[in-house]
Amino acid sequence: MTVSILVAGGAGYIGSHVCKALAAAGYQPVTLDNLTTGRRDFVKFGPLVEASVADGEVVAATVARYGIQAVIDLAGSIEVAESVKDPLKYYENNFAVKIPFLRALHMAGVKAVVFSSTAAVYGEPVAVPIAESHPLLPKNPYGQSKLAYEHLLRDFHAAGGPSWMALRYFNAAGASFDGDIGECHEPESHLLPLACMAQLGTGPALSIFGNDYPTPDKTAVRDYIHVLDLASAHVLAVEALLKGAASGSYNLGNGIGTSIGEVLAAFERLGLPVPHSFKPRRAGDSSQLVADSAAAKKALGWQPAYADIELIIRSAHQWHLSQLQAKASAV
Repeated sequence: MTVSILVAGGAGYIGSHVCKALAAAGYQPVTLDNLTTGRRDFVKFGPLVEASVADGEVVAATVARYGIQAVIDLAGSIEVAESVKDPLKYYENNFAVKIPFLRALHMAGVKAVVFSSTAAVYGEPVAVPIAESHPLLPKNPYGQSKLAYEHLLRDFHAAGGPSWMALRYFNAAGASFDGDIGECHEPESHLLPLACMAQLGTGPALSIFGNDYPTPDKTAVRDYIHVLDLASAHVLAVEALLKGAASGSYNLGNGIGTSIGEVLAAFERLGLPVPHSFKPRRAGDSSQLVADSAAAKKALGWQPAYADIELIIRSAHQWHLSQLQAKASAV
């Protein structure tokens, strides 16, 4: 009998890749998404329940209908700069509405939750690479709201709630190599899709926020992890929890710091020069975020397979090119 996994936010960029990985591993992913930011056409690997995580009755009915055994929670808001401008939105979407969701899951008998967290919980690093033991000092409401929910999961589990794992993403990037799903936000704010759009002429020149960071080339350094590697970690986390693994938080990154300048150089090497300009730093951004993912590798048996930045860029660019070609052929 196929095991069903509820994926909140499964119509989004990372969520749809997680659903694809679950289906490939023999599970039935059931997407719960209100489609505020998710895409209906990304729900290709299992059924869609169009609803908010805050709708406890729908959540309970979905768990009962599909025999849900575990939940992967990727729902929420994700933009650092927006969180500084609108903190109430982030505390609501990433924390407050998740309280009735967690209560409904618990009442329905769900025993395991995998939560989409972020490296933003660490704030400005005092040591690089960043391990889970690093001080938790978020610089922005996005990171604060994610950390608050990690604490809630921990405290609720101690009181009899579901077991849990929080996966702290570094910079998700890339797209499926078969081109069926890729990175698309509205509005778009992430580096690689903006660079692809600038290179293809489907968007403006890339704005680089800050060239005065304390890094070798003065641009911000990030740990870019292919979305397929993130997706595989979610499958492993669900399997571990269902087998009785201990709850906890884990970093997901390649352990490779790549500056924005180095990303642009990689585009150049691929023959894809990106028009760009420099702008002042954004509030809430850290100078460098690079993961120590040794704990996830040990606990989950996880190993990223697509760490090369040029490979990540090629997969992302190919997806954006395919979208452009599809639009052209439809005219």
